[in-house]
Amino acid sequence: MSLTRSIAAARPPLLLALPALAAGGAMLVPLVYLVVRAAETQAAELAFLVFRPATAQLLANTLALVVSVLTLSSAIALPLAVLVTRCRLPFARLWPVLFTLPLAVPGYVMAYALIGLSGYYGPLNQVFGLRLPRLEGLFGATLALSLYVYPYLFLNLRTALTTLDPALEESARSLGHSALSTFLRVVLPQLKAAFLSGWLVIALYTLGDYGAIALMRYDVFSSAIYSQYAGAFEVYYAAWLALMLIALAGLFLAAEARAARRLHLARTGTGTARVVPRALLGRMALPAALFIALVFSASLGLPVSVILFWLSRAPDAIDWAAVAATALQTVTIAGPVALLAMAAALPVALVTTRFPGRAAFLAERMVYLGYAVPALPFALAMVFFSLAVIPFFYQSMTLLIATLTLHFLALALGPVRSRLLQLGPRAEEAARSLGHGAFAAFRRVTLPQLMRALVAGGLLVFMVVAKELPITLLLSPTGTQTLAMTVFARSSEGALVDAAPYAGLMILFSSLFVGLVLTRSGGAAGKTS
Repeated sequence: MSLTRSIAAARPPLLLALPALAAGGAMLVPLVYLVVRAAETQAAELAFLVFRPATAQLLANTLALVVSVLTLSSAIALPLAVLVTRCRLPFARLWPVLFTLPLAVPGYVMAYALIGLSGYYGPLNQVFGLRLPRLEGLFGATLALSLYVYPYLFLNLRTALTTLDPALEESARSLGHSALSTFLRVVLPQLKAAFLSGWLVIALYTLGDYGAIALMRYDVFSSAIYSQYAGAFEVYYAAWLALMLIALAGLFLAAEARAARRLHLARTGTGTARVVPRALLGRMALPAALFIALVFSASLGLPVSVILFWLSRAPDAIDWAAVAATALQTVTIAGPVALLAMAAALPVALVTTRFPGRAAFLAERMVYLGYAVPALPFALAMVFFSLAVIPFFYQSMTLLIATLTLHFLALALGPVRSRLLQLGPRAEEAARSLGHGAFAAFRRVTLPQLMRALVAGGLLVFMVVAKELPITLLLSPTGTQTLAMTVFARSSEGALVDAAPYAGLMILFSSLFVGLVLTRSGGAAGKTS
C-alpha cells in the first residue's frame, strides 16, 4: 500500500503504520522480557524475596516519600497560584516565570545544594558560624524533590484559576459567603482536575527518581533496584522490585483516571469569558511577601548561592577543559535522542490523528506507557532484553540512545499530536483535489505548519535527556560522563568543590529550556497574569 491512498482512508499506509506500530511495540518488548526474567524465580525463593521485611520497608518508605512530596509541593504551589491569579502583585508578569524557574534545578542538584549548605566547611558555618547537621533521610529527600517538582502543580493550578468563571465566586459572595468560605466551597472544588493531573506527574517523578534520593541516603524502591543490580547482589530481586515499582506507578495512574472520570465540573452554559478580578492583599501583604521570599530563596537562591560558594573555594583547581568535555558528551547523547524522538513521533501522531482505530490507539498508549514506567525499571528491562537477545549492544551508546528515545518519546509526541488535531485534514484534502499526491500534499501543506511543534518536542526531549540520571547510570558505556552523572558522582563522594561547576552548568543549561518553554507559551498566559 502506498502513500497515494486517500487521507480519509480507514487504514493508514504501511509507510506510516509500520513505524508507528514499531515505536509502540518497542516499548512493550523489554517490559515483557522483564516479566519473563522475573518469572524464572523459584516459588520458594520468590516468596522469600517478595515477602521479606526489607521489601515491606521499601514499600512503606516509597509511599511515605510520595505522600510527603505531594503534601509539601501542594503547600507551596497552591498559595503561589492564588497569589499570582487572585492578588494584585507588583511586576505581575514576572512572578509566574520566577515560580517556574525551579524546574531548571534538577532534584539531585537541589540535593547537592542542601548537602553543601551544612557541615563544617559549608557556607553557613564558614560565613555565619552556624553548623547544621547533614540533611538526609525522608526529610531531606522530601525537601529536595518538592523544591524541584512544585512548579508542575503550580502551572496546573495557575491555569485552572485563570480560566475559572468569576461568576461562580461572585454568586457565592452575593449569598453572604466570606472570601475564605468562597474559596473553600467554590474555588477549591473546581481545582480537583488540576490537582489530580499535577499530583500524578509529581507522584510518577518521585517514584522514578534516584539521584536526589540516593544522595539523601533514603532507601526506596528505586535506590534498592540500582544497588541490587549495580552491586550484582540479587538480580532476580532487582527484577521483582522493578515490577513492584511499575505496579505502584500503574496504581497511581489508575487512581488518577478513576478520580478524573468522577469529576463533573463543566458549566451548563458557555457564558462570557471575563478576567478574574484581583484583590488587594492588605494585612496579608507582609506574610505573602515573606512566603514568596522563602520559596524563591529556597528553590532558586539556595542552589545558586551554594554553587557560587563552592566555586569560590578553589577556582584555580577547576578543570574547565573537563567540564567542557562533559558538557559536549551530554550534548552528543541528548542531540541524537531528540532527533530520533522527533522522527518517531511524527508517524505515531499521524496514525493516531488521521487514522484512528484500535491499532493506532494501542500504539499511542504504548508510547505513553514507556514514559509512565519509572526510569530504573525501564532501563533494567532493557538490560535484561539486550543481554538475552542482542548482547553485542549491551552497554553500548546505541542501546543507551535507543532506551532514552523510547522512554521520552511521549514528550515529543504531545506537541505534534496537538498541532495535528488543530490543523485537521482539510488543507491536505484541498491540495489533493488540486492534483497533488498524499505525500506531496503533506510535505507542502502540513509539514511546514508542524515544524514548530516538532522542534518544540525535540527541544523538550533534548533538555530532559540532558538532565536524566537513572537510565544513563545503568546503561551508559564505560567511561561515559554526562553533567548529571558527574554531579551525582562527585556529590556522592563528598567532593562538593569538584561538583560545583557541573551543577552550575546544569542549572544554566536547564534554564535555557525553561526560558524556551515560557517564551513559547507565555504570550497568552502573560495577558491573563
